[in-house]
This record gives sequence, structure tokens and C-alpha cells, in this order.
Amino acid sequence: MAGYGGPSNGTSTALGTGGDGVYASGGLGTAEGDYGGNGIHAVGGSSGSTYGIGGNGVYATGGSGPFGGGDGVQAYGGTGSGGNGCGIYAVAGSSGGPGLSAGDFLGDVIVSGSVSKSGGSFKIDHPLDPANKYLYHSFVESPDMKNIYDGTVVTDGSGAAIVTMPSWFEALNTDFRYQLTVIGQFARAIVASEIANRSFIIKTDKPNVKVSWQVTGIRQDAWANAHRIQVEVDKAPRDQGHYIHPELFGHEGEPSIAETHHPRPQ
Repeated sequence: MAGYGGPSNGTSTALGTGGDGVYASGGLGTAEGDYGGNGIHAVGGSSGSTYGIGGNGVYATGGSGPFGGGDGVQAYGGTGSGGNGCGIYAVAGSSGGPGLSAGDFLGDVIVSGSVSKSGGSFKIDHPLDPANKYLYHSFVESPDMKNIYDGTVVTDGSGAAIVTMPSWFEALNTDFRYQLTVIGQFARAIVASEIANRSFIIKTDKPNVKVSWQVTGIRQDAWANAHRIQVEVDKAPRDQGHYIHPELFGHEGEPSIAETHHPRPQ
């Protein structure tokens, strides 16, 4: 099946929208626990050779335009009294091979909202053996919306040093916490004056002491204030008794919470 969208018939080339190449509407569920049919159900083709790769179930390329390219896929989740549907739900392959991913993005990813995950890391070519190894580091995590700032400074002849933060520092952060470590000699160091007008003062009991400092702050910007992280949350009634990773709690073979929300089509 091939579909080609029609041209825009609007009076403004900036606002007009072309017709759909393919428009599909899923069927309705008719009973409790029954899921409606898919608008489009696509299955990728199988490779016929030993080292071949199966074809895509759906392959989409965004269109070009003078103001910006069109989206390859634009998806909107459905709404319901029991919870909203996902715009896109993806599951990794089940071949048992290494490196299985539900999604693989080549380029930057922008999320205008929160990201929830079971874990996370960076993955790069190993600096000492980039041709043969990867290097992973886990994210630093906290129950707070915490920002971390650090650096080094050398106190002057009177044992004082001023650390100046960026102009936006106090607008972004609140609830400051400090750590100081002297380097190269035995000396005592204190925060003599806490952050005010985007700077704070360090004092040492000796002159010319190198001090490593760290300051953390809790975000207080408009988005953070409107979306504070709830550290402990009860599972929804339909999810109680189910697990994000059931195999880790002695329930191998049971569907995960995600799988109960998104049953695989037969």
C-alpha cells in the first residue's frame, strides 16, 4: 500500500496543512479490559540471509520546508479516566543478543518535561582503548533537584578569598551547602560569609592556602517549583501487586507494569 498526502489548500503557505497520505483510526474496545484495534499494525520483514537485517515495520522520513522540516513521526497519547496513553510505546527486541534497546537516537534529544528511569549512565568510546572498549559512568542522583558547583581558590596574605558565582546563581538555586578541603598543607578553612550577591568568602588560618570548594543548591526556578519530585509514591490500584522489574523480586515470567499497560497485539 502506498499513500501520498495532498497539497495544502489554505490561503497561507505558512499555515496551510497538506492532506494525509494515510489516515487510520483504531477500533473501539467493547468490553471491560478489552483494547481497541490498532489504526495501523505494521510488521517488519524478515531477512533471508545469515547476516541480513529485517525490514522496518514502519519507516518514516520527515518532509522539508522553508521554515523547518516536518516530523518523521508525530504521535499523541490518548486520554482516559484510568490514565493517559503514551504517544509512542516501544519494546526492545527479544533475540537475547547484546545491546538491545527500545529506542536508539542518533543526535540530541529534547525532553520538555521529566524523565523517569531505573538507572542511567554515559557511554563513550574508552579513552585508553577507544577502538575496542566502552566506558560507562552512572549518573549522580539525589532526592532533591540538586545542582553541584565546585572549584579551587588560593587565599591571600590575610587568609581570605572571595568566590564569585554566575549572575543567575541565586535566581536558580536556594538552600546552599558547602564543603571545603585544603590542599598541600595543614590548615583550617571556614566559610566566613555565606552566599550573598552571588559570592561567598573563604577564610584560612594561614595565608596563601589552596582550597578546593564545593557548593550545592536546590533548584528554585519556575519549572522546578511547579514540578517537585515526589520521593515516595503509592502505586496506582491497577499496578499494586505488579512490578517494574518482576524478575528482580522472584516473579520471573510475570508481566511488568509496562507490559500490563501495553499488552502485545496477538
